[in-house]
Amino acid sequence: MKNIKILIVSATELEISFFKKELKKNNNNSVEILITGIGGIFTTYFLTKILSKEKYDIIINLGIAGSFDENLKIGEVVEVVEDEFADLGIENKEKFFTLFDMKFIDKNSFPFKNGKIINKNNFFKNLNLKKVKAITVNKASGNLKNIKKIKGKFSPQIETMEGAFFFFVCKMENQKCLQLRSISNLVEERNKKNWNIHKAVKNLNKILENLIIKNS
Repeated sequence: MKNIKILIVSATELEISFFKKELKKNNNNSVEILITGIGGIFTTYFLTKILSKEKYDIIINLGIAGSFDENLKIGEVVEVVEDEFADLGIENKEKFFTLFDMKFIDKNSFPFKNGKIINKNNFFKNLNLKKVKAITVNKASGNLKNIKKIKGKFSPQIETMEGAFFFFVCKMENQKCLQLRSISNLVEERNKKNWNIHKAVKNLNKILENLIIKNS
């Protein structure tokens, strides 16, 4: 992908470790990597900071995710096409209301559509991944009672800690973007024995390598 300026955004070095090694071998100067740290605050700050100075043809958010959908296999790579903030709002006793529920924000004000951020990939025509609905949280879910509430309110397929923040910044800065996630675990009562982060990261990085390096 010559003469195309690409920014890869990842929360951690681990999530992009395999791709970085391949990138060095190929000496590809058109690809930049931004490691933000885990969570929306850090993603928003560091991505906004770099976009105040630079413009890119495409920005790709890369990371692992927990899945609510048992049909998604551990290690499966998916494209997020819909994301929303799932813990930005107000609790009233046992119920949770988003800022859109409370009408503090118009649910269709840019870049939202019915309280969600929709992203259509028109950049990589050969990307053939399952498209999923995501939620973004500040606290990774690991409590059965809360998981049940989240499923009931949002009907998500996956959960991340950066996705909606990433989309929000890109949309506000008029940047083409793509969010790729690999399933590392099911969203359930926290049990790391059931996780496979290595497999998720390896599969995710392979997809990115095929998308960018092999096509360059």
